[in-house]
Amino acid sequence: MKGKKPGTISIRQKNAITGYLFILPWILGFILFTGFPFFYSIFLSFSSVKIAPTGIQTRWIGIGNYVQAFTKDVNFPVALSDSFIFVLLSTPMIVVASLIMAMLLNGKFRGRTIFRAIFFLPVIIISGPVISELLTNNAAQIVNPSKYTVYKVFSTLPEVIGAPVLYVFDNLVMILWFSGVQILIFLASLQKIDGSIYEAARIDGASSWEIFWKIVLPYLKPVIMVNAIYTVVEMSGFPNNRVNMEISKNMFLIGNVYSYSAAQSWIYFSAELLLLGVVFLLFREKKKRWKR
Repeated sequence: MKGKKPGTISIRQKNAITGYLFILPWILGFILFTGFPFFYSIFLSFSSVKIAPTGIQTRWIGIGNYVQAFTKDVNFPVALSDSFIFVLLSTPMIVVASLIMAMLLNGKFRGRTIFRAIFFLPVIIISGPVISELLTNNAAQIVNPSKYTVYKVFSTLPEVIGAPVLYVFDNLVMILWFSGVQILIFLASLQKIDGSIYEAARIDGASSWEIFWKIVLPYLKPVIMVNAIYTVVEMSGFPNNRVNMEISKNMFLIGNVYSYSAAQSWIYFSAELLLLGVVFLLFREKKKRWKR
């Protein structure tokens, strides 16, 4: 066999170079528009920033902005707790509602394609400005649940039992607005379950309830985790989220531009990262240990 000529490269190396050239624009864009702002915001959160005629002036102050957020600012802790509770309550409601809708849309009936498009339509039309305008005009309140008997019954129950149900009634439109992508993911996963599994279960005498708990739910467990993580991220970045509005308000704080809002952002990010960790621990696949 003849040796490879000096200076020549193999087909594998050529393919690797071609691949790197294709992803190079994304890498450069990530470094410039995501990586640099990411680390620069950490630096700003530990600094005091002032805008001077000569440019941006930064002064290192350590954890001063973080201490201020919890000790001197009376609005931020309340906004942080309200937003955390909002995401904590909204996530299971949206995931459960989207699973129910997906199972209904997975059935065989006339016009199911139209209904699938209707449930996904809010994902297309909802953007930051659009949903802000809808909420400003109280579009989420087109359904008034308080006049129904069911709502009044749950309002008389203890808060531990009634509060989650009342939250669903009060935010029904909001839950449906943010369920489009989750419904689509659940629907795609349901359609991958082999029909012969259902047939075998029915032959063995399994009811629809048993099929759901023994077949459908275990199969969808990884997908539930994906949808839960997606929902947490989506609801955390909701523009009308109270803490996001508080952070936006403090971005141009006189005498401390950007830095204080950067610290608030990282506090909020840490809280949501904790929530994502809880979701991961709840739905992760546990490794089976084989006993000898």
